[in-house]
Amino acid sequence: MDWQAYLTIAVIVSIAVALVRDLARPDLIFLGALGLLLVAGVVTPSEAFAGFSNGAVIALGSLFVVAAGIEESGLLRRFERQLLRRVSNLSTALFRLMVPTALVSEFMNNTPVVAIWTQPVQRWAYRSRLSPSKLLIPLSYAAIAGGMITLIGSSTNVVVSGLAQDAGLTLALFDFTLIGLPAAVVVLIFMAFLGVRLLPDRASEPTFTRSRLEKCLFEVRVTRRSPHIGQTLKQAGLGVGDESAVIVQIRRGKHVMAFDPQLILGQDDVLCFSGSLSVLEDLLDRPGFGPGRAISEQRLGNLLPMYEAVISDTSTMIGKSLAEVDFLAAYGAVVLAVQHKSGVLEGAGMRDTTLKAGDLLLVGAVAGFEERWNASHAEFFYVVPRGVSRRKYSRVRMVMSVGILAAMVLAISTGRVPLPTAAFTAALAMVVTRCITVATARNALDLQVLLLIASALGLGVAVGKTGVAENLAQVLTEIGGVSPILALLVLYACTNVLTELIANKAAAVLMLPVAFSMASTFDADPKAFVLTVAVAAAASFMTPVGYQTNLMVMAAGNYRVRDYLRVGLPVSLLVMLVSTTIISIRWL
Repeated sequence: MDWQAYLTIAVIVSIAVALVRDLARPDLIFLGALGLLLVAGVVTPSEAFAGFSNGAVIALGSLFVVAAGIEESGLLRRFERQLLRRVSNLSTALFRLMVPTALVSEFMNNTPVVAIWTQPVQRWAYRSRLSPSKLLIPLSYAAIAGGMITLIGSSTNVVVSGLAQDAGLTLALFDFTLIGLPAAVVVLIFMAFLGVRLLPDRASEPTFTRSRLEKCLFEVRVTRRSPHIGQTLKQAGLGVGDESAVIVQIRRGKHVMAFDPQLILGQDDVLCFSGSLSVLEDLLDRPGFGPGRAISEQRLGNLLPMYEAVISDTSTMIGKSLAEVDFLAAYGAVVLAVQHKSGVLEGAGMRDTTLKAGDLLLVGAVAGFEERWNASHAEFFYVVPRGVSRRKYSRVRMVMSVGILAAMVLAISTGRVPLPTAAFTAALAMVVTRCITVATARNALDLQVLLLIASALGLGVAVGKTGVAENLAQVLTEIGGVSPILALLVLYACTNVLTELIANKAAAVLMLPVAFSMASTFDADPKAFVLTVAVAAAASFMTPVGYQTNLMVMAAGNYRVRDYLRVGLPVSLLVMLVSTTIISIRWL
C-alpha cells in the first residue's frame, strides 16, 4: 500500500476515536475527514462531492418527509390507543408492544415510532403494574428489527441499496425480507421470554403519572410577597428531613451559598434542589414559591403547558451548561428539571450541569413548542407534552398520507420505479396534498444525517481507490479461511463492531467496498456479502450510542450502558447466526 492508503486508514481510525470521545458532531467529523483527504489529493473534488447528489441521499431525504407525513397524520397515536390496553402478563405486554412496532417500522423511519410511543408505553406500564425498564429497550429493539425487514425500513438499507445500484447490483424492496423477517421474529421471541429476564427491574414510584424524572435537578424561587421571607430554611420546611429532595445550593444574586438549615430566606433567592420532581410540583403549589427567575421574567404563569424533551446526539447543546446555552432565548422555553441518562447528578446546580445526548429535560413553554421542535430532530430526539396529548387529527389527511405511503411501496415493489424516484414523488405528494406543510417538510430533512452520509460516501471512494478495501478484504478472507461462510461471519462481526463505534450508515458505506472485494475473491454472488453488511450495520443492539432509538429510551428507562450490553450481546449473536445462515443457504 502507498502513503495514500495509510493516510486513509489513519483518517478512519481518527474518525472512530473522535466519535467515541465525542469531540464534535458526527457530521462535522466526517466532513473534516473528507476535507483532509481532498486537500491531500487522495480524492478528487468530483469524487469527494459525488455523494451529495447520490440517489441514496435523495431517497433518504425524501423518506424523512414521507415519515413526517405519517407522523403528522396521527396514525401512530391511533395505534397507541388501540394496542396499549392494560395487561398483567409481561410476555403478553411485550408481544403486544413489539409486534406492531416492528410492523410499522418496516415502512417508515423508526425514530418517530419510538419517539411517539415512549411516553405512552411508560403510562401503560404504570397502569399494568409493570416496570417501564422492562419495556423500553424492547421497544427500541423491535423498531430496529422491524427496519431490517424491507428496503425502506432502515436508512442503512437505503444507503446500501443506493451504493449497490451504482455498482450494478439491484436490491429489490423485499430482498431484505427473507433475512430480516426471521431475524425480527427471533428477536421478538427472545426478548419476550429470555431477554426480558436480563433487563433491569427499575420500577417507577407511585407518583409515576405525575413525573418521569425521579432523579433530577430543579430550581425554585422565593417570590416577592412570600410568607417565608425572613424565615430560615428549617422554619420554611425546606430540605430538612425530606429524603426525596435535598437543597444543593442557594443563589442570591451573584452569590452562591451552600445549604444551611439556619440560612434566612430573602426575596428572589433561588433554591437548587436535587431529587424527585414531585417535590417541585408540591413547592409550586405552595404560596410564596415560584419557578426559576427566567420563567417569571417571561411570565409563563404556572408553567403550563409543560413538555419533556430528550437531547439529540446532534444537538448543539451537548457539552454546554444551561447557563451557556441560554435555553430561553434559543428555544423559547425554560428548563425546570434535568435527568441525565446515567441517572447520576453532576455539578452543584442545574444551571452549571453539562448537558449530554440522551438527557431528559422537563421544560415549560408556550403552546407550539412540541410542533416546532418535533419537526426537526436535530436538537431533540422527541418532544412530548406531559400527560395525554389532546391534539386532534384530520381523518382525511390520515387516509391520504397512508395512501401515498402505500402507493410508494407498491411502486417500489414492482421493480420498475427506482427508489429515489418513488420516494421523491411520495414526498412531493405529501406536500401538494397538504398532509404536511412546506415548513414541516423542510424541517423533516435531517441535514446532519444527510451530510454525514454524503461525506461518508466520499470516504468510501477513498477506501476503494487506495486499495484499503482490497487489503482489508484479503485480511478478513484469510481469517475466514477458504470457506465463504466463515468469511461472511468475519465480515458481519467486523461491520457490527464498527457500527457500534461510529454511525451505522457510515459503517455500511466504509465496509461495502470490502464486501465487493471479498465476493470477487471467492467468486461468489456479491449480493450475499452486500446484504451481510446491510444487516450487520443496522443490527446495533449492544450500546446506547450505536442507534438513535437506543439512546432515546435510555433516560426514560433509567438504563445504564451495561444494560444494553447484557441483553444486546445475545440479541446481536442471534441476529448474526440467523442472517448469515439464511444468506449462506440462499446466495452461496
